[in-house]
Amino acid sequence: MDRIFNLKNLSLRVRIFLSMIFLTIFASILIAAVSIYQFRQEAKEYHQDRLERKENAIVEHINYVIQNTTYPVSTENLSNIFKDRIHELADIHSMEINFFDLQGKLIISSKAGFKQDSIKPLIDIPTLKILQSTLEKRYVAFEKIDGQQFRSSYTYIKDVKFKPLAILNLPYQEDTTFYDSELQSFLIRFTQVYTLMFLIAIVLSYFLSSYITKSLKIISDKISETNINQQNQKIVLQEGSREINLLVASYNKMVDELQESATKLAQSEREQAWREMAKQVAHEIKNPLTPMRLTVQSFQRKFDISDPNIKQKLDDFSSTLIQQIDTMTSVASAFSNFATMPAQQNETLNVVKIVKLALEIFNEDYIQFSALEDEIIAKLDRTQLIRVITNLVKNAIQAIPEEQENKVVFVTVFRELGSVKIEVKDNGKGVPIENKDHIFEPKFTTKTSGMGLGLSIIKKIIENYNGTITFESEIGVGTTFLVSFPISE
Repeated sequence: MDRIFNLKNLSLRVRIFLSMIFLTIFASILIAAVSIYQFRQEAKEYHQDRLERKENAIVEHINYVIQNTTYPVSTENLSNIFKDRIHELADIHSMEINFFDLQGKLIISSKAGFKQDSIKPLIDIPTLKILQSTLEKRYVAFEKIDGQQFRSSYTYIKDVKFKPLAILNLPYQEDTTFYDSELQSFLIRFTQVYTLMFLIAIVLSYFLSSYITKSLKIISDKISETNINQQNQKIVLQEGSREINLLVASYNKMVDELQESATKLAQSEREQAWREMAKQVAHEIKNPLTPMRLTVQSFQRKFDISDPNIKQKLDDFSSTLIQQIDTMTSVASAFSNFATMPAQQNETLNVVKIVKLALEIFNEDYIQFSALEDEIIAKLDRTQLIRVITNLVKNAIQAIPEEQENKVVFVTVFRELGSVKIEVKDNGKGVPIENKDHIFEPKFTTKTSGMGLGLSIIKKIIENYNGTITFESEIGVGTTFLVSFPISE
C-alpha cells in the first residue's frame, strides 16, 4: 500500500468514534483473556488439590496396611505385603499405584501385567535428586504416559520408625473435558453478549462523537472566522458539557476583549494618523509662508512710489505671492483628496487606450510606451485610472536626476491570469533599502516639495478595485512599479 493509515489525518469525529470502538474491542479481548486464564487456573488448582487429597488418603491407607501386616516391614517385602492389597487400594481410590525402591526401580504396580511395560521401570536420576532434596520428600512432575498428560506424584513411604521404605508414585491423569466444555460454553455466551454490546457501542459511539464534535465544530468555525477587522459574533450553545461551556465562555470573553482592543486600536490609529497628517500639513503650509513674509518685508523696505520701475516690481511682488498661495492651495487640495476619495464612476473601457492617452500630457521624449495587445477591456473609473498613471510616471520622471544622460521611463500594458498589468519602469537612482517599507505611507516623501500623498492615494484607488501595487528597486539601476487590476467579465 502506498498510503499508510494515519489516525491524525482523520476528522475529530471519526477519531473519537474509532477510539471508542477500539476501546470496546480491547476491553472485550481483555475480559475474554482474563476469563480463559481464570478457567485454566481453576482447573489447575482443582486437579492439584484433588491429587493431594487422593495422595493423603492413599498414604494413610498404605500406612495402615504396613502397620497391620504379618510380613517383616522392609523394602524387599513390599511386593508381598501389597501383592493382594494394591489392586484393592487402586480400586478404592480410583488411582493407579506404583511402588519403586529408593534407587528408583519398580517394585510393584496396580496395573495389569500386560500393561506394566508402559510404566517407567526406573525413576530418572533428576527426579530422584529433586525428591531427595525437598524437605517434604514429595515431588510432582508432569509426564506423558501412553501419549496422555499426567501429573505424577512422588513421595516417600516410611515404616513405623519413619525410615524410608520405598517411593510411592501416583500417576494422575488431568481430565479437562468438563472445564473445556464449560470454557467453550462460556466463550459462546461471551461472544453473543459482546456482539450485542459491540453493536450498541457502535451506535452510542456514533451519537456521542456527533454530540461532542458538534459543539467543537461550532467553536472551531467561530475561531477560524475571528478577525480583528470585523464584528465577531459570540457563540450561543443551548446545552453542552462543563468543559465545552468553559471553552465557549472563554471564547466569548476573548471576543469582548478583542472588540474592545480593536476599538481602542482603531481610535489610536486614527488619532495618530490625523496627528501626523496635521503636522505634515502645518509643515507644508509654513514652507510658502516664510518666502511670502520675506517678500512682503523686502517690498516694504524697498517701496518707493517715485521709482520708475515700481509697476514692474509690484507685478513681481504680486506674482510671488500668487505662486506661494497656489502652493498652499495645492497642499489643501491634496489633503482633501486623501481624506475623501471621489466616488467611482465605473465604465467599460480599453485600458491600453486610456494609458496611452494619459501619457500624452507629458512632454518628455524619453517616455516609451508598449502594449502586447491593442485592446484590454476592464471596468474602471477613467479619471482615477489616469490619475494612477500620471502619478506613477511623474514619480518616475522625478526619480531620474536632471544631470543623468540616457533617461528612460518605460510604460507597458499586458494581460496575465485574468488581470490587466501596468508596469512603469525607470532607470533613476532607485529607492534606498531603509525607505522601501515606508514608500506607501501617507506622510512619507523624499522630495524637497509636496506632501508625499501621491502613492498613498493611488494605492487606495487600486485597492478599491481589489487590485495590487508592488515595486522592485535597485540603487543606481532604477525602480519598477507593477499595478494589477482584475478584469471583470
